[in-house]
Amino acid sequence: MRRTRDPVAALGGSAEIGLVRAPGRVNLIGDHTDYNDGLVLPLAIDRECIAAWRPRDDGRVCVRSLDVDAAVTVSADGTDDPGAVEPSWGRLVAAIVRALAERGRSPAGFDVALTSTVPLGSGLSSSAAFEVAIALAAIRAADGFALDRLELARACRDAEQLATGVPCGLMDQLASLSGQRDHALLIDCRSLSIQPVPLPAVVSTLVVHSGVARTLASSAYADRRAACEAAAARLGVPALRDARPDDVAGDRRARHVVTENARVVDAVAALRAGDLEKLGAVLLASHASLRDDFEVSTRELDLLVGLLVEEGAIGARLTGAGFGGCVVGLFDAAGVDDARERTTVRYREATGLEPSAFVVQAVDGAGDA
Repeated sequence: MRRTRDPVAALGGSAEIGLVRAPGRVNLIGDHTDYNDGLVLPLAIDRECIAAWRPRDDGRVCVRSLDVDAAVTVSADGTDDPGAVEPSWGRLVAAIVRALAERGRSPAGFDVALTSTVPLGSGLSSSAAFEVAIALAAIRAADGFALDRLELARACRDAEQLATGVPCGLMDQLASLSGQRDHALLIDCRSLSIQPVPLPAVVSTLVVHSGVARTLASSAYADRRAACEAAAARLGVPALRDARPDDVAGDRRARHVVTENARVVDAVAALRAGDLEKLGAVLLASHASLRDDFEVSTRELDLLVGLLVEEGAIGARLTGAGFGGCVVGLFDAAGVDDARERTTVRYREATGLEPSAFVVQAVDGAGDA
């Protein structure tokens, strides 16, 4: 039988099928600040997870990934243990169903077929896009059940923590749900307020995948978070959001968080003023802090940032948690295509790795497709 990556066709194309979408995100600046009650500046991007859904009447949830041609089935009441589900990506399905059941969703069964253009292991929130798409399908399939955007983001965050054991923050899910076309999002991870920040029309956002997959569960992510929590406890503050520069001068991990929050503020001010030179300097300072103080960069990410700058980037930095994945660079829109080609050629020659590079647009957040 011929395989298809059309989710609607995969479910038979019947009239009762609904369709939802959830974008990935790229973070312009503000990494490892979200779980410290800090500030972040992501944008939802035109790489997304598309999920077709239809109800079923047997109290089961069946999710089929068209990208890996595999499916998982769990109970719609949330009682299945996510840790026991195979294949491993199905643990997120079970965890999402459980998180929604805990918030009052009825055990209404449904089928899902989905596909995603968010690269896996890239630091572009492929998992959050997957979570939000499944959660939206689950909500649509349960008549009379609804969650506001913030509580839905929390449900997806809780599900990811349960399924993976990674103590992730809320930025990725909020960005996927709250995106605004042609804008970045200034998110205060304490108040959870969101301010759209216009992006200059003359600037293009280039993302380059290093060819090295990032897996948070096997990285030092949890260790970094624990170090931040220990520093806050030592200082007697609720979170490093409350620390002052003088408080953390001798602690590299904490110093990154405090200075990164300040850089987010500076980046937003530069964007609003149209000061691209200042914006570029802030992005480069962020990468240096992630590399030297927080130690989450890699040789490949450092090389890519350097190459992007040599090829004319306004500024560049690793994006996401680090330990592999992607870098982001801002370019004059007229020169971005040539810079993309030259950067990937030079990187391939230097490392033997196969990068992928693509310009992304800021898009609206998740919803019906």
